[in-house]
Amino acid sequence: MTIIIKKYPNRRLYDTDRSRYITVADVRDLVVKCVDFKVIDANTNEDITNSVLLQIIFEQENHGESIFTAEILSKIIRFYDNSVQEIFTSYLDQSLNMFVKQQSLLQKQVQDMLVNTPQLNALATVTKLNLEAWRELQEQFFKTAGLYPGSDKKPQ
Repeated sequence: MTIIIKKYPNRRLYDTDRSRYITVADVRDLVVKCVDFKVIDANTNEDITNSVLLQIIFEQENHGESIFTAEILSKIIRFYDNSVQEIFTSYLDQSLNMFVKQQSLLQKQVQDMLVNTPQLNALATVTKLNLEAWRELQEQFFKTAGLYPGSDKKPQ
């Protein structure tokens, strides 16, 4: 089901599914959670989803690690008046889809390897036991030295 979000002239966004106002950050959360939505201008009923998504990208680019260099953005802009614009759109979509699939596959393979490899499970268990033994040894050392966690007593 596609959630309909209405954008009013005062720039407020209204989630018609949950009957409440939301922020651009809330819309970003919908994107991250892969929720299908559409943003409609409340006055004209025009689909303005792309504009809102571009606003999210703009905010992300200005407040975090930038994905797009000036060179990449310049190249994208040049495609707008180019006869291959439609081909570029298709290519970019297919490339991103392939990247996402490859990333998911890699994550699954790493997870399967960690879960299904007895050697790695054994290594994780040994590491955990060694860490616990080291913590106990350290605790005994501090007790012997008369130092206890939270104590103001200093070594002499």
